[in-house]
Amino acid sequence: MASRELLIADGHHRYETARVYAQEVGGEGEHSYVLMFLCSLSDPGLTIFPTHRLLRDLDDGRRSALRRAIERDFAVGETALGDIEPTPQVPIASGYLDAVRKPMRLTLRSQEVADAAMPDRSDAYRRLDTAVVEAVILKGALGMSEDDIAAKRGIDYARSTADAVAAVERGAADAAFFMAPTPIELVRAVAAAGETMPPKSTYFYPKIPTGLVFNPLE
Repeated sequence: MASRELLIADGHHRYETARVYAQEVGGEGEHSYVLMFLCSLSDPGLTIFPTHRLLRDLDDGRRSALRRAIERDFAVGETALGDIEPTPQVPIASGYLDAVRKPMRLTLRSQEVADAAMPDRSDAYRRLDTAVVEAVILKGALGMSEDDIAAKRGIDYARSTADAVAAVERGAADAAFFMAPTPIELVRAVAAAGETMPPKSTYFYPKIPTGLVFNPLE
């Protein structure tokens, strides 16, 4: 494996913790190793699902800022609720739903919008729909900081389209942005640029069972 490229698709916090622990202990030994599951990026069974963004605690001012950003930076069109989750495409598009308007398809007016919002990022990173929503909407329009996003202040996530729609309909979320599945080629391009993906950008499936205990039997 020395000549192979290894991407951490899931469990990067565990990996980082294992590295710090190994450094603290020092020297060689069992603490210098960590268990991993390796899977080929070209494995036909490997799937990436999207994770949708739920907005909470929107007051009148933030609702207005959100509406202005959508109208300024996106072409807005109606879509069916059954088609609200987009497919990966260029220009970037996402689904949108709130308690007032019908289901919408938001298409980025120009890649220049993403480039201007993320001037210090790679071309690959600026092609991520999750990065665009974070930079243009969460940070730009709503004024969220990285700490706010990490602590989920004003934002939550849904694994499925049905859960995101239900959260808006029952009032648990004020609005929802529906993401497209991220192509594995784009994940690889972001990693090749030396960057990490935005939080909750990929949901790799199937998940590997955890909780097993391994004991030496000699």
